[in-house]
Amino acid sequence: MRPQSRDDRRATARGRQVAAGAITLVLLLIAVMIWSATRGPDMEATARSYAAAWQRGDYAAMHGLTSRSAGEPAESTDAFASAHQAAAETATAKNWKIGEPREAGDGDWELPVTVRTSVFGLVKGTVPLRIVDEDGKAVVVWRPSTVFPGLRPGEPLTRQTRMPERATLQARDGTVLATGTARTGEAGPSAADIVGAVGPIPEEDAARARTLGYPDDAQVGVSGLERILDQQLAGTPGGELLAGRRVLARSEPKQAGAVRSSIDKTVQEAAVSALAGRLGGVTVLDPRSGEVLGVAGIAFSGLQPPGSTFKIVTVAGALEAGTVKMTDRFPVETAATLEGVRLENSFGEACGGSLVVSFAKSCNSVFAPIGAKLGAERLVKTAEAFGFNQPTGIAGAVSGSIPPASELGDDLGVGSTAIGQGRVQATSLTMSLVSAAVANDGLRPAPTLLAAPRRARPKTTRATNVATAKRVRRLMVAVTKPGGTGTQAAIEGVPVAGKTGTAELRDACEPDPANPEACPVDGDPQNTTAWFTAFAPAGTKTPRAVVTVMLVGSGHGGDTAAPAAKPVLVAALKATANR
Repeated sequence: MRPQSRDDRRATARGRQVAAGAITLVLLLIAVMIWSATRGPDMEATARSYAAAWQRGDYAAMHGLTSRSAGEPAESTDAFASAHQAAAETATAKNWKIGEPREAGDGDWELPVTVRTSVFGLVKGTVPLRIVDEDGKAVVVWRPSTVFPGLRPGEPLTRQTRMPERATLQARDGTVLATGTARTGEAGPSAADIVGAVGPIPEEDAARARTLGYPDDAQVGVSGLERILDQQLAGTPGGELLAGRRVLARSEPKQAGAVRSSIDKTVQEAAVSALAGRLGGVTVLDPRSGEVLGVAGIAFSGLQPPGSTFKIVTVAGALEAGTVKMTDRFPVETAATLEGVRLENSFGEACGGSLVVSFAKSCNSVFAPIGAKLGAERLVKTAEAFGFNQPTGIAGAVSGSIPPASELGDDLGVGSTAIGQGRVQATSLTMSLVSAAVANDGLRPAPTLLAAPRRARPKTTRATNVATAKRVRRLMVAVTKPGGTGTQAAIEGVPVAGKTGTAELRDACEPDPANPEACPVDGDPQNTTAWFTAFAPAGTKTPRAVVTVMLVGSGHGGDTAAPAAKPVLVAALKATANR
């Protein structure tokens, strides 16, 4: 045998070293596997995952980390989430801070939790977590007491709260509208329409009241400003947060400061006088800020077909879409025929000509076909931009509504909607916001009943572009000039932009030439809701006042609603002269 060379000996040595290293690695892997098997599942990872899921409010992930056999397992994710949400509601929790879990030994962990609450301030404590091995998986032993810091097993989380004295409600100039437990004021009977009343918590407000920490027997605003501004007037409840019989946290009730509303006394009196006890609504807005200056009747709740006031929406949509132009001319006719059905002009009048004249005379024969040409989808989209089907932002105020485009039907259905008939519905507030958007260069303000601070930037939504708004303003100004339907709202020396409306409440009968008295061309005045919406001064860049009058069963808008609106508009212009 040939003797090994030095290189051969070196190779053999390296081979032995490699083999020894491989054996060592195998032995190390075996040791790690044995150590892992004896150590058990990673309890710290479970504790951290549970804390992280709680911090982000992921109850499903939390529930997935809990035991199905130990403790008091929740039957479902929904039941688990409900237990946590109920605790948060009881404590009036606004936000949670879940800290890093700390090991307490023998499978026990502590989870630092800080809860910021509306009523009880900061509540700090720990939530004990028991983590066990369940089929090779580290899981949390959940109990109802683990939903809130400081609870012990078997202790329910409850509260006992009480309300402070309700804050004083003021008019814009500081006049007291309601104060003390009797809610008496100095503004006189005209204020009753808007101030409202207090009473037991209505069922529809119960969830909100509980979230805010109100006791079940609290007196809250149930109508008018008392309801709309309830959260500002109520102040902050106080009381005790209890774990069983133990007090976890306590606070004193805090009365709110006086709340100054946007209501102007003189404007409010004018609105109530204009309504004169009739069924209907009057709304007065400052279009620049969205402040409601006066409200009378069912202005926020009374839904009615808006009649021809809706033509503001229709023409804005058509102008913006380019389906009609300011220079267009239209045939002079007494009616338009859509899908074989005649849509008559008011009084059977023959009208048409330019777009300005057709709008000023409120020609159904022109605007029903304009709406049909615009189409259902664009008509509905325009109406929603002007506030239909959108929350008003005022508690208790219902939204104007228009059906989905798919439900408007054929050209007759779309054309009828375009002139404010069919299934479109509006309140006085709805149409005030439509006019405010035109007055405000296409920006629809968010209505508010709180006096806005000076130089405050109002919340607005783009309803239409600036150019379209200016064109619609020109059309509305023509309504109050000679030849228009709204001349009874004209104010000497002040340009007024307006639109009348006369909405049929029932299907009109067919006129009979042989017996005209049996069915007048325009039907029974009690069969119509009269409308007028306007803003002024229309000749300025920033009009200051919007007024909408709606009178149920009161004939034609130009004859009844327009003259009722005039003194209200005058009062609103005086009230806003220095703002």
